[in-house]
Amino acid sequence: MKETVKGNVLESVITDLNQYSSKYELNNTKNTKLFRSLLTDVLIKATKYEDDGSYFVKTGDIPAMWLRDATFQVLPYVSLINEVPDLYDLLTRVLKRELRFVKMDPYANAFNQTSSGAHWSDDDSNIPVSDHVWERKFEIDSLCAPLFLANNLYEKTGNTNIFDEEFWNTLSIIMDVFKIEQHHNTSPYYFKRKDCPSNDTLPNDGRGTPVTYTGMIWNGFRPSDNACVYGYHIPSNMFVVSVLTPLLDRVPEKFETLKDEMSILLNEIKSGIKRYAIVKLPDNSFGYAYEVDGLGNYKLMDDANVPSLLSLPFIKYCSKDNPLYLNTRKFILSTKNPYYYSGKLLQGIGSNHTPINYVWPISIAMEGLTSDNLNKKAHQLDVISKTNNDTSQCHESIDMDDQSKYTRDWFSWSNMTYCQLALDFINKNVGR
Repeated sequence: MKETVKGNVLESVITDLNQYSSKYELNNTKNTKLFRSLLTDVLIKATKYEDDGSYFVKTGDIPAMWLRDATFQVLPYVSLINEVPDLYDLLTRVLKRELRFVKMDPYANAFNQTSSGAHWSDDDSNIPVSDHVWERKFEIDSLCAPLFLANNLYEKTGNTNIFDEEFWNTLSIIMDVFKIEQHHNTSPYYFKRKDCPSNDTLPNDGRGTPVTYTGMIWNGFRPSDNACVYGYHIPSNMFVVSVLTPLLDRVPEKFETLKDEMSILLNEIKSGIKRYAIVKLPDNSFGYAYEVDGLGNYKLMDDANVPSLLSLPFIKYCSKDNPLYLNTRKFILSTKNPYYYSGKLLQGIGSNHTPINYVWPISIAMEGLTSDNLNKKAHQLDVISKTNNDTSQCHESIDMDDQSKYTRDWFSWSNMTYCQLALDFINKNVGR
């Protein structure tokens, strides 16, 4: 009976969201149609009720739940809680599922709905992977994502019930991992996968390329799930700063030691970013590197997957007019960024996770989300809706010259980032 009730709540939310979207027109019919089609897509096709009262959210045409993806899949709904109050309950239950997965294995990036023993690769048997884990790639953003969702829920509603005992105990686990990975040379974590592309495993017997202590947190894999070239992924460390900072004032007295640890970690990461991540860009201005190792090596680039350098204002690390961000933005939105592609149909950032010359709709939407220009937001919506090959899906990546060539038939994160931009456009255009 309990599952039936929760199912009815999900159905009522879908009905209410459809009623909401029917009230608003975007800048043209094509965008309006795509927005209305996609706004409930993740709830209808990807969200499943769990016996413990939480909700499992799969990433799309892969049956697993990525902690990062799930947060960004449901994040647009936070802005609609006033219009659809039942969304708050649904989103807090997605958060519960994320936190419980973190407690199962804080080094994993993706999880199965059940203890099915399914894994991304059968070769993962050489590393410790539980039956509930789909993949065990250590990515800082996977641990930040639930905290980001919690912060956004609190900022929208002021409700503190999400910050319960389970939340703070899970954050303590996250902090333990972060402190360990500040000193990765003594960490027990490794990741080895045979017979795969080089960016799908870690070199040096699974330990990654050499690094030295910087105060920042070592990161095995980028938000694209591809291996870091240098171990300190700057956008992910910035994500840590953005999610931990607002939590400091919310830590209860019972967890005073945790608060002290958070303060120390934040100071160490911020010092590391200041010392190692600010570098000279090709135009001789100063901006942010994408990765560093603390040994003098750094990588100038950006990847479409969030957290990215492009997304820094969106993840609330800095303002849109921050000079270092603006310098970095100018660089990464140019062909000097090795993953920026410009073709007949599309111009934008891609990823080494997908073929060369394939642009990600997520990055196209993020350009709009990190701009205050309403015309820019409308243009980015247009670009996405006009290049999806009339599939009513946004896809993972699209050939810059041929929209019939794309990856992922159904990629829910991309769909919902389009909806995030659409809601942002509605908010800025008509106000709510």
